[in-house]
Amino acid sequence: MSTDKKLRLSFNAPVVLGFVGVCLVSMALNLITGGASNRTLFSVYRAPLSDPLTWLRMVCHVFGHADWNHLLGNMMYVLLLGPMLEEKYGGRDLALVMLAAALLTGLVNFLFFPGTMLLGASGVVFAMILLSSITRTRDGSIPVTFVLVALLYIGQQVWQAVAVRENVSYMAHILGGAVGAALGFGLNKIKIGR
Repeated sequence: MSTDKKLRLSFNAPVVLGFVGVCLVSMALNLITGGASNRTLFSVYRAPLSDPLTWLRMVCHVFGHADWNHLLGNMMYVLLLGPMLEEKYGGRDLALVMLAAALLTGLVNFLFFPGTMLLGASGVVFAMILLSSITRTRDGSIPVTFVLVALLYIGQQVWQAVAVRENVSYMAHILGGAVGAALGFGLNKIKIGR
């Protein structure tokens, strides 16, 4: 009897791995096209609503990144938090959270920041951060860990938006976190009711 066990790869989180894969492909396209793919597909900015790409960019901006550091920073969080969330909520619900964060940050940027081009998965990352802090709710209670993460996170983002002048969209961080929190409580309420 052989006790040799072969190591094999397990695609444990297909939604997360698919998201990361699309982000990597969009980065490769951006490098190959000298930034044209980011401007055309993977960033959101004020453009005519009659242009079908305007609507596509409302969601696809989360796949584009300015450079490797931007991409790797976001993907490390996605790969760290995503598999746990996909196991807890399922791929469909996690994809819904990611889509909602992308759409909300895209729309707000389009409507209120007409001169700003937004790209990157930060809104998705911060949705995951807040969502991960409320994975263990019972009887509609609010976990203390969620309260602390929300206070520290929102406080830090507001402080940095006011005091630090960087090329970072704190709006996307705050809105993404709000999406993660709101949908997390909603998804947990549905799971408790089942």
